[in-house]
Amino acid sequence: MQGITIRPATKSDEAALGRYGGALMRQHHDLDPQRFLLTDRPEADYGRFLESRVDDPECVVLVAERAGEIVGYVYAGFEPLSWKELRAPCGFVHDVYVDVSAHHQGIGEALVHSAIAWARAKGLRRVVLWSASKNETAQRLFQRMGFRRTMVEMTLELEDPGETESVS
Repeated sequence: MQGITIRPATKSDEAALGRYGGALMRQHHDLDPQRFLLTDRPEADYGRFLESRVDDPECVVLVAERAGEIVGYVYAGFEPLSWKELRAPCGFVHDVYVDVSAHHQGIGEALVHSAIAWARAKGLRRVVLWSASKNETAQRLFQRMGFRRTMVEMTLELEDPGETESVS
């Protein structure tokens, strides 16, 4: 991973974060348009969202930089104990995205390792992430890094929310 620097994102990185956050939204939406949100202006919307997380002590937004250009990012945060998920407090990797021009250079792995280091420094004992079911490339990376499958999300689209079946 020569020539790559992982650093905390700054507010001035909003355009690059928006470009990649928008690309991530499109990628997920393309995989399953019924499940994943796509706004009219994903770059502006997601860029503004990620920029708003930069100074939040419960989150970390890191960027991978090569020759002064941002080529990827990771967004992770602290998640408290969740009774509904039957899960102890943990770090949660919400996003990891690497520009196509920088694939297969270890950047995604380095970004995730940096998020894990952030969680460890916060005293957390577990890191959780989700992956789109069709994103097998990302899942292979996460498995190589030691992540294991623990849950499967299933979604039912309701054609007419007014009509519900009763359960006897």
